[in-house]
Amino acid sequence: MPTVITHAIVPLVLGGAIGRERISVRLRVTGALAAMLPDADVLAFAFDITYADAFGHRGASHSLAFALATGAVAALFAQRLHARPRAAFAWIVACTASHPLLDMLTNGGLGVALWWPASDARVFAPWQPVEVSPIGAGFFSLRGVAVLLSELRWIWLPAFAITALIAVVRRAQASR
Repeated sequence: MPTVITHAIVPLVLGGAIGRERISVRLRVTGALAAMLPDADVLAFAFDITYADAFGHRGASHSLAFALATGAVAALFAQRLHARPRAAFAWIVACTASHPLLDMLTNGGLGVALWWPASDARVFAPWQPVEVSPIGAGFFSLRGVAVLLSELRWIWLPAFAITALIAVVRRAQASR
């Protein structure tokens, strides 16, 4: 998995580029939290739920069904998020779904149960350039540094490049 920091940075950076008039600060922050939420499934280890179980790590909480459910909850709280229900739903679905999509790019683990509950199969992207992050204290090691450098190259820099491109296009449109 990418680090929890990386999961949060994508909605924060891209939401900022889209602009406050479309994605409120509350909705952007909620999107960052939603992007981190699927990894709460590591709590399953404390209940002896194995990694490979449907409710284990990278299981049901990493599915598109989970992203849709999270978006539905956000739509119910749209007013508090300073958004319209459709916008809250769409943004939170996209942010939550970004998590398993990024995890699919990693080079370790068992894959992601993207299609749960229709299928328990774990899938990876055909291309896996991102170093998988160690779970727990192993993150604070040389391996953790390698993971962060991999994420910088494959996720952070492209996110910032896309953000810069969006900002340039928005400024060009505003000056017309």
